[in-house]
Formats: sequence, structure tokens, C-alpha cells
Amino acid sequence: MSIAEPTADELALLQEEAVRIARDLIRIDTSNFGEDPGPGEREAADYVVALLREVGYEPEVFEPAPGRTTVHLRIEGEDRERGGLVIHGHLDVVPANAEDWTHDPFGAEIVDGMLYGRGAVDMKDMGGMILAVVRHLARTGQKPPRDLVIIMFADEEAGGTWGSRWLEAERPDLVAGCTEAISEVGGYSVTLPRADGDGETRAYLLQTAEKGYAWGRLRATGRAGHGSVPNDENAIVRLARAIAAIDDHDFPLEYVATVRTLFDRVTEITGEGWDGDDIEAFLPLLGGARQFVAGTLRDSVNVTTLKAGYKGNVIPQTAEASFDCRFLPGHEDEVLSLVRELAGEDVEVIVDKIGIAYDSPEDTPFVDAMREAIRAEDPGAELVPYCLSAGTDNKQLKSLGIDGYGFAPLQLPADLDFAPLFHGVDERVPVAAIEFGARVLLRLVRTC
Repeated sequence: MSIAEPTADELALLQEEAVRIARDLIRIDTSNFGEDPGPGEREAADYVVALLREVGYEPEVFEPAPGRTTVHLRIEGEDRERGGLVIHGHLDVVPANAEDWTHDPFGAEIVDGMLYGRGAVDMKDMGGMILAVVRHLARTGQKPPRDLVIIMFADEEAGGTWGSRWLEAERPDLVAGCTEAISEVGGYSVTLPRADGDGETRAYLLQTAEKGYAWGRLRATGRAGHGSVPNDENAIVRLARAIAAIDDHDFPLEYVATVRTLFDRVTEITGEGWDGDDIEAFLPLLGGARQFVAGTLRDSVNVTTLKAGYKGNVIPQTAEASFDCRFLPGHEDEVLSLVRELAGEDVEVIVDKIGIAYDSPEDTPFVDAMREAIRAEDPGAELVPYCLSAGTDNKQLKSLGIDGYGFAPLQLPADLDFAPLFHGVDERVPVAAIEFGARVLLRLVRTC
């Protein structure tokens, strides 16, 4: 039996559940502090399991470290010979300081049609959509065209050690036979002026590529001593020089294939051409996606934490800074070699975690299905590829041979500056956008 068009009542329930589940997930504090993992994902995972069991599913739960919990469910499709589709989210969020927010970051308040809370866009909104769709399938007793593998990962916000990296290393069988995956930071709209001057067109940005990352530390060594004695081997000074050298380096602009395709598609829609020598004049067209796109135009290295010394009158022997390096496809070795050169001989560059850069194909039947699902809910819309400057759990799935896409569909107001909401203060999403996304996701599951 194929998946039928939902009735009006079924559609209303789907949308109500997507919003309700997203709010419930936001209210569960799953802050991930990195080295100090925080409360973990167990409470949220238990909530997800209860929702799935309520409609007859029997999900699996994995906890490779105390409280670091991932939920997995495979739903059999009509054609078991076809490659399966992984639909995945993550249960953890980055921390939030309530004093900085207008509304309680774990209150899931709805104000003027906007759902506020940590995870509202990253990515408990998508969690609500996913769970509402699979509950709909169970209630209606319908099978998708092919296998669906539903995963709610732990630890994405710290690189996936206890989530997707653990699955990649220890349980790749959980995604065996799968060929594509969808997850976060794609499928959202930007509003573009039409070239013919006749109104506007919404373009939904399908994330088909990601920059890679290297997270690590700069460790300077020197000679310890009394603060009153001259010292030309001061570890803090050596570290400061390394940081300044890295920060002063001007990484050149480079337009990778996915970025060029995005700019060309935007030009087709708007009639506004792009000039590689003056790209700043073109970027404002991209509205709420501008910051994400700007981050894909060059490699980058940012220093993120500092640690040195233990007393005001003691020169320490070591000083350390952490760094976040993001590199374009094919640039990993080149960029890390440059960081080591800039750091100098007295500063060691320690790489703690690498996330691959990747590209997934755009010209496929699955991408066509995503395009049609969007257009069915937003006639005249365009689906255009883009490269994400950040990283997702799709990296680990790509290492297992699964093509990953960012497709958490959201129809957004033209004036919403979307990219800064990720990890930002007053993170929020329109309630109507979650309802839209649930409808699109159900259409995709019906036709994928």
C-alpha cells in the first residue's frame, strides 16, 4: 500500500504534533558543554522512545557513555531492494545563558507566532517534524516506498563522539543499505526579487556540501620563572605571537563548484550577476542565508579559548589556545600545514578532531523528489544547492557511503535574519514554518 494523501484531520494533527513535540524537546535541557557534557540526552531520548512506542514502534536505544543517548528506528518500506533513506536529527543543543535572552531559552514560549528556545532551529524543530511524520505513518498503517532509518543522535554539538562517530565506528550496520540521508541546516527559504520585476520568488537552499573542520589546540612552551625577572622564553608571549600571525593571515577567496552553482541560480532568478572580485555587492541578495554563504568563500581559523598561568607573579612554562579551523573541500592538508607554519617552532599544533568536507550530487531523482515536495506546498518555489560553512552528522554518514543533504524545510519571512539564530541569543522559528516543514517532509516520505 502506498502512502495516501492525508485527510484534513490527519494533516491538522500532523502539524499540531510537530509543534508540540518541538516545544516539549526544547523544554528538556540537553545542553552540551563539550568536555563537560552537561545533562546529556537521556531524558530527551526517553521522551522520543515513549512517543514512538505509543504508536507501536520498538526503537533501539544506544548509550556508549552514561547519559549520551541515541535513538534508532528502522521502518520497513515497500521495496526493500531500494536503498534506504536516513532521516536524522540530534537531541543535544549548545548552552544558553538565560540572562541574555528575552524569553526563557528552555521555556518554549510562543510569542507573536515565533517559537523561542534553545534548539528552536538547531534542531528540535526538525525533531518535531520527523517524529510527527513517523507517528502519522504508524497511525495510518502505511509503508513508505523504501526503508526509512530514523535516528536521533547524541553529541552532535561536540563533533559526534558519542553519537554519529560512535555509530560510524561501532555500529555501521544500523544504516546498512542506506544511500541518502537528510538532516539540518538546509531546505529553508530566502526571498529573491524576480528578474522580470514581477514580484518575488522563494528559493529554498538545499545543503549539498559542507566545509570540513579541524578542532585543536596551540600549545606554546617556554621557560618558567619569577614575574620580576626578564624572560625571553615566555610561553604566553610565544602563544600570543602565534595567535596574531594566524589571525593576520588573509585566506584567499575561492568559489567551489557548489557555491558557483548557487550564485548562478540566484542570478537566473534575479537577473543580478555576480562578480568574483566584488562579491560583497552580491551577498545581500541572499538575505537570512548571507552569513552561512559568506563562510564558504574561503578557509578560516579562529581562536576560541585561552588557558595560561596560575599566579600573577609566575611566568608559566606552557600556554594553550584552542582553535576552530574550517576548510573547503580538498584543502585539509594545505590549511593545517599553513597553521603549523604560522604558529612557529615554539608552538605545537595539536589536532583533536577532524570532520571531513564533502559534496553530494545534485542531479538525482532524490533531489527531484525534494524539489517537488517543496513546490507542492509552495508553487513556483525554486530549490537551489549551497555549501554549509558549519558541520553536521552527515559527515560521518558520508564516510559510510551515504550521500547527505541538509533538508529541514522551513518557509521563512523575507526579513528574518536566519543564520545568526543558530547558536545565537533569542533563537526562534516561526510556528507556521514548522507546520510547513511537517507537510513537506510527509510529502517527501510519500514519494522518495
